[in-house]
Amino acid sequence: MNVFYEEEGSFKVASVMTENPGSLQVEALSGKRSKIKSANVLLKFESTLVGFMEQAQAEAATLEADFLWECCGEPEFGFEELAREYYGRAPTPVEAAAVAISLHAAPMYFYRKGKGRYKAAPEDNLKAALAAQERKRLQAEKMAAWVEQLKASQLPAEFADKLDMLVYEPDKNTLEWKALDEAAGALGLNHLKLLEACGALPSAHDYHFGAFLREYFPGGVQFAAHDAVVLPDGLERAAVEAFSIDDATTTEIDDAFSVQLLADGHARVGIHIAAPALGIAPGTDIDALAMKRLSTVYMPGHKITMLPEAAVQPFSLHAGEWRPVLSLYLEVAPDFSIANPATRLELVKIADNLRHDELEPHFNEDNWQTPSDHPYWPRLALLHQLAETLEQARGKADPNRAPQVDYNFSVEDGIVRISERKRGSPMDKLVAELMIHANSTWGGLLAEHDIPGIYRAQSGGKVYMTVNAEPHQGLGVAQYAWSTSPLRRAVDLINQRQIIALLQGTEPAYARNSDALAGAMRDFDIVYSAYNDFQTRMERYWCPQYLIQQQLETVNAQVLRDNLVRLEGMPFYTKVHSLPELAPGTRVLLEIKRIDSLLMELDCRYKSLVE
Repeated sequence: MNVFYEEEGSFKVASVMTENPGSLQVEALSGKRSKIKSANVLLKFESTLVGFMEQAQAEAATLEADFLWECCGEPEFGFEELAREYYGRAPTPVEAAAVAISLHAAPMYFYRKGKGRYKAAPEDNLKAALAAQERKRLQAEKMAAWVEQLKASQLPAEFADKLDMLVYEPDKNTLEWKALDEAAGALGLNHLKLLEACGALPSAHDYHFGAFLREYFPGGVQFAAHDAVVLPDGLERAAVEAFSIDDATTTEIDDAFSVQLLADGHARVGIHIAAPALGIAPGTDIDALAMKRLSTVYMPGHKITMLPEAAVQPFSLHAGEWRPVLSLYLEVAPDFSIANPATRLELVKIADNLRHDELEPHFNEDNWQTPSDHPYWPRLALLHQLAETLEQARGKADPNRAPQVDYNFSVEDGIVRISERKRGSPMDKLVAELMIHANSTWGGLLAEHDIPGIYRAQSGGKVYMTVNAEPHQGLGVAQYAWSTSPLRRAVDLINQRQIIALLQGTEPAYARNSDALAGAMRDFDIVYSAYNDFQTRMERYWCPQYLIQQQLETVNAQVLRDNLVRLEGMPFYTKVHSLPELAPGTRVLLEIKRIDSLLMELDCRYKSLVE
């Protein structure tokens, strides 16, 4: 005797060797013996096993599910019953098995109700299932066509309105993503590289910039409509003329200096900070814009300002204009000791906007001690000596410390220039030390009068924001409240409001334990870090672009550790897997094999040592 049975979702036949209660020992045509459950047996027959399954499957191929569904009726039935109805007689074992195979292969038409028993699907359910099956078939055909187009570097027309999703926030359940993933896998490409090959990305720059805008400026970078700025009146005009020192690209000029020589041989040094807090009140439209953006965003060749131009221009310290400022005056003795610090709100005449590139030849680390014919040289020299004294007072002066190198990026018409700038150069030190002194002094002034502010502190190597006047160990000051860039940072604008309230004897805009103050601090800390990361990312993007524009085939680099190097003349770090074991600091010559601006990757090979 032979049996037709089901095992693990498939049908099999075998000859019975022994039959026990609840089980059978069977032998397949291959000679393999096994034990099966009696409950799994669908049919017992005497005809030969040879060719049985082949005949049953061939017969099943002739049976149409639609016709079987029409024949079976609504009540539950067994496959043998349906076979008898279909053939109009007692079916042969092969015919019965064929019907069982057909029923099993059409789950949309027949619902399984037990061993060998089924029930016809309701008509509405069947129509819905067949429609879904047809949709899947059509989708599979469409997806296959898309895959072929993508592999041929052609972007399917249907992808046009899905590019934002595919590029920045892939939905892996969509057909478009599945087609892209399949094509990229077949070609061995990154998804972005495949989209680039298909012309879906206007440029690598637009991709990186777009990713940032999508997260932090989803509504675009244009400012919403806002009220006009109300300029302050009644401020006294200071009897000084101030000058600023900035990069050539700076348009939000918020700090300047003045030097007055006094009759007793002392000098009165003025640190003048633009005072937009006098015209931008909390709760106004422009304030809302500032508290939303929280900082100006910088990147090579472009920036996104924190404040609209209509709010920047009346307060930016442009040459030839009188501007409202918050001033810190310091009386400096010939030994550069400081006395009688005084903070004032006033109008200051801006005499000049000095620019780094024009000032550098007259005032750099090699010649700052040599008198120059530059009209500001005496004042710059005095301020630089004051800066060095302030640095020593903070305990941070170290003549043996190698200067860190910063890099300036200039982008015009898509052409990038990268120049080195030593941190701690005379101009940098002059500005940095006077700003540190002002931020520390005004932070102390707020703390002394128990007026809350936002401070930047450092303890145990960790830098953090706080509303308490805590030491900044890295800077060597008792407290440090950012206050000198109110046109570019919301924290500075907030602190300036508090300082002005103290000077004017009015209620501070932010009370102790203010939710608005703490919330602005937390938001700023997160956003400012993200903006800085973005600036670093865009600088990394422009480094390979520079190599491409210069058509360089080799480049010098310095070994940092293991196979990690930094290219000379730019802040670009990469691994060179062919690099031999070399000591950190070793200069090497690398051969450029491949540059990828989209992924910001550089493939280099070690060529030789550089003497």
